[in-house]
Amino acid sequence: MRRMVLSASSRFLFGAVLAVSVLRGSWLAVAAAPPAPLASATATAGSVAEVGNVLRQGQQLEIQHRWSEALALYEDGVRQHPGDADLQRRFDFTRLHYDLCRRYRDNSFRDAVVRLSLLDALDLYSDVLGKMQAHYVEIPRWKELVERGTNDLEVALTEVSFVEGLRLKVDPRVLDDFRQELRQQLGPRVVAGPIDARQAVADAARLGQQRLGLSPTAVVLEYVCGAANSLDVYSCYLTPDQLNDVYSQIEGNFVGLGVELKSDDGALLIVRVIHGSPAEQQGLRSGDRILEVDGHATCKYPTDQAANLLQGAEGTVAQLLVQSPGGRPRALGVPRQRVEVPSVDEVQMLDRGQGTGYFKLTCFQKTTSRDMDEALWSLHRDGMRSLIVDLRGNPGGLLVTAVEVADKFIDRGVIVSTHGRNPQEDFTYSAQGNGGWRMPLVVLIDQDSASAAEIFAGAIRDHHRGTIIGKRSYGKGSVQGIFPLTVGNAGLRLTTAKFYSPNGYPFAGIGVSPDLVVQQVARPVDGSTNPAKEDPVLTAALQAARQMVAQR
Repeated sequence: MRRMVLSASSRFLFGAVLAVSVLRGSWLAVAAAPPAPLASATATAGSVAEVGNVLRQGQQLEIQHRWSEALALYEDGVRQHPGDADLQRRFDFTRLHYDLCRRYRDNSFRDAVVRLSLLDALDLYSDVLGKMQAHYVEIPRWKELVERGTNDLEVALTEVSFVEGLRLKVDPRVLDDFRQELRQQLGPRVVAGPIDARQAVADAARLGQQRLGLSPTAVVLEYVCGAANSLDVYSCYLTPDQLNDVYSQIEGNFVGLGVELKSDDGALLIVRVIHGSPAEQQGLRSGDRILEVDGHATCKYPTDQAANLLQGAEGTVAQLLVQSPGGRPRALGVPRQRVEVPSVDEVQMLDRGQGTGYFKLTCFQKTTSRDMDEALWSLHRDGMRSLIVDLRGNPGGLLVTAVEVADKFIDRGVIVSTHGRNPQEDFTYSAQGNGGWRMPLVVLIDQDSASAAEIFAGAIRDHHRGTIIGKRSYGKGSVQGIFPLTVGNAGLRLTTAKFYSPNGYPFAGIGVSPDLVVQQVARPVDGSTNPAKEDPVLTAALQAARQMVAQR
């Protein structure tokens, strides 16, 4: 039986669910990235100045090789100024460097460079191309895939992490000669399919070994990553460790401290502490800043490297220097343990007098449907007459889970459909008549509600089942498959289809428009147990829920 899945990325989210589901030996998922322009951008003096400011800040981050922060900056810029070619170019360039540095900090990738033979690496490349040929949503352009691999290799030869990782010492003139010779050899080639591409990459690997003393396996792996990462912003190569993370995250658990982070002036700012996690048990709270990890000052590292310091084997202890707002730095040890990530959180009655229930859906994972049933029955016993479902910041998750959740509120009809180049990717998911929860419903969304969250919100909208409040959602509209590869225990995330709302509306670059637009303010990080405090979106939702109850 076919099961489709969705997920979206979330910056520096520890334990964020990358949703997947088994399908013919593959896993299917979706990931988030800057959406396509919602409309043609009209340049104004203000927007030009804003773009210029982003480019200047990004250039400084690039000079410092702070690729993760530059990538986040450009991503925000692309979303704020869709259609700006300069921002898009810097985003693409920075993503290439970020991906390269990340994989050369990945022990499983470095191990593959050493362990795999040239033949193994070429077989891996062929496997990647074969899966693209069979499953990718568009017909692959083989020549372009080889050219992107060449670009990746050339960039790698300028990146410290690659050069130091392979212990290269190459004269710049020899390097320039190699680049020129490589282009001369591969440029005129006809690459009509995977066999031609494999031969071209094999020749490039041998040339790199002869001219620069490069590991031929390292060369081929750059072509593997170049091909996989160049198809679109959602498709990419997954190292063995990244693939293992996918397998553990679909269960909604991971080994770590249980915090959600973002960069903050050289420190790691905690934006969320998972309930019941080691971090919560040791007194960490939202708003705290991590200044040191095991004696390493976070300000000395790019954000992703600083965040990686928190990772470690289960049972080990992370020694942290932490500062709370207005307080002095304090030292504490937090054990790394298996953390269960709740996908249904903050379950409560916001207005007992009116019977208004509330919970936050943080993601759509394997346990969400069951956890949601528990929340619904708990609120029902407390006298729930209307319900607010908060999807703000929800990056997505399992498609099948989004369908199951929507099915609780919708009696009949289509919930979502998918369409791909391969007819096997065409599928329609419909309600199974389980929509027993008929109370008035309000759904909250924002610009970070993506993927499976949009499927749920889109189904509620199209079936006129509830009121959507907040801001236009992210605009994620394609399905990715997570395919284990036959060599090296690695994987491939590959766009296989696009998905559509019950009325046939696409989501890509469009998202879900709310019935009532309300600008959102930052949630207070004061430990408040009342999510409605200083939250105009929730205030509007409470008013809407009361009106719907009064009209019944």
